[in-house]
Amino acid sequence: MKISIVIRCFNEEEHIGKLLTGLEHQDYKNHEVIVVDSGSTDSTVAIASKFNIKLIKIKPEDFSFGYALNVGCAAATGDILLFGSAHVYPLYEDWLSKMAAPFIKDKEVALVYGKQRGDSRNKYSEHQIFKQWFPEESNNNQKIPFCNNANCAVRTSLWKEQPFDELLTGLEDLDWAKKIQVKGYKLVYESNATIIHVHEEKAANIRNRYMREAIALKRINPDTSFGFLTMTRLLVINIFHDISQAIEERVISKFFGEIFMFRYNQFIGTYNGYREKEVNLNEKLRNKYYYPPKRNVIAKSSLNQQPIDYNE
Repeated sequence: MKISIVIRCFNEEEHIGKLLTGLEHQDYKNHEVIVVDSGSTDSTVAIASKFNIKLIKIKPEDFSFGYALNVGCAAATGDILLFGSAHVYPLYEDWLSKMAAPFIKDKEVALVYGKQRGDSRNKYSEHQIFKQWFPEESNNNQKIPFCNNANCAVRTSLWKEQPFDELLTGLEDLDWAKKIQVKGYKLVYESNATIIHVHEEKAANIRNRYMREAIALKRINPDTSFGFLTMTRLLVINIFHDISQAIEERVISKFFGEIFMFRYNQFIGTYNGYREKEVNLNEKLRNKYYYPPKRNVIAKSSLNQQPIDYNE
């Protein structure tokens, strides 16, 4: 089966080269790379063009997560559509092989998503989120419609039947998974398909990210709510968890303030998103939701398997 790798990017000059280099090291060679750029003003396009890719440019004012993916998918020729954020990179050479295997084994598999981990510049609390969302155990028939398009693949034939929702402000992956699962298809979590997902965000960017995702979640699940009491309860629970974990790891003095900062902005952003009325993605809102400042991270892994050597 051929894999088409679709990468959305905007001003990712610090990261996209590492991702594309990691793809060159993959042992699964039957693949193509499609880069969808939404108006980068840095060296992103120049760096990406040095690799064997298919470059597609879209206007910034046309961007949404779903639209960028649909444009990239429409240009793909593979049997599997694999999505990766421009600020991720594979840890091992068998990433594509691990992601493709469930599709090859079972025709009822519609979607596979893999493990995500951060590096030294990800916030401490986000490391805890990654551990919660992406555990060490795989799941060959996941019952809840959860996934994440920073490291996710879908069957091309099913995407053609069901493209991504272009009006959502985020969580187009969860929306797709929910709809396809209702049709009787399987979702798979593959814990051995590992990528490093770089997030280096300021408080406002964290708050904004969770706000737009909450707006999307409210649209996907209109019966859900997130009131002040719920926000307060979850805020306390998660701060307590992170502080307890940091004490156990003997790093509490280093991350104490950061934990409060991240969790506060996570949950106040979610709360504000649920309070928003129906969103019309005009240019001002589009810029607010989708175009945060650049991030720069170099990752180190503590896993036992030999990672790709990016310093070759």
